[in-house]
Amino acid sequence: MTFTPPAFESEAFHCPRCGTHAHMEWRKLTVNGLGHVIPWYAAQCSRCTDFSVWKDGVPEIMLDPPQTTAPPPHPSMPASCIADYDEARAIAARSPRGAAALLRLVVQKLCIALEQKGENINDDIKALVQAGLPVDAQQALDVLRVTGNNAVHPGEMDIEGNPQLVAASFELINFIVDQQIAQKERIAKLFSALPDRAKNAIKKRDGN
Repeated sequence: MTFTPPAFESEAFHCPRCGTHAHMEWRKLTVNGLGHVIPWYAAQCSRCTDFSVWKDGVPEIMLDPPQTTAPPPHPSMPASCIADYDEARAIAARSPRGAAALLRLVVQKLCIALEQKGENINDDIKALVQAGLPVDAQQALDVLRVTGNNAVHPGEMDIEGNPQLVAASFELINFIVDQQIAQKERIAKLFSALPDRAKNAIKKRDGN
C-alpha cells in the first residue's frame, strides 16, 4: 500500500504511532474539561487507539508526535541505514535540505550493503549498472545522488523550495531496498525450499 502521510482532519492515513493505515476519529480539545475550546485537536487511531495531537491554523501542525510526511523504512532496509533514514524523516518537514543530505548518506551506506565500496556514489552506481542494475533502480539512485549533492553543495536545484522532491526521495530509497534486497531475499527463500533433488538437477543443468 502507498504511504499516506498524516493530514489534518483526514479520515484515514498511516498512523504516526503504530504505522498502520487506519481510520481516524477527530475531536476538539478543551482546557481542564471546562469547555474552553482551544485550536487543538486529537486524532485517535482505530487500530492502536493512540492519539496524535494537532494545532489548527495556517498551516495545520501535528504537535505530537513530531510531524513527518515520509514513509517508515522498508522492513528489509539494512540496519546501517535505519538511524540516518529515521533522522531524515524526523526533520524532513522542517528542513528538506537537511533531510536530503542525510538521505545521501543513506544511499552511500546502501551501496555498501549492495557490495560496493561506498567511497564514491557515482562510481558505485556505475559498478552496479555494469553488474546488471535495472534502469529504474539506476535512475532512482541518480535522483537521490544529485538531490543529495545539491543539498550538501547548493547548485542548480532549490531543495528548500521543492520539498516534494525530498518527500519522494524516501519512496525511492524504499523502492531500491525492495527491488535489490527484499525481492531477492524472497526469491532465494522460495528457491531454497525446493526439494534437494530438484535443486541438484538445476545445478547439473547449469553445469555447477
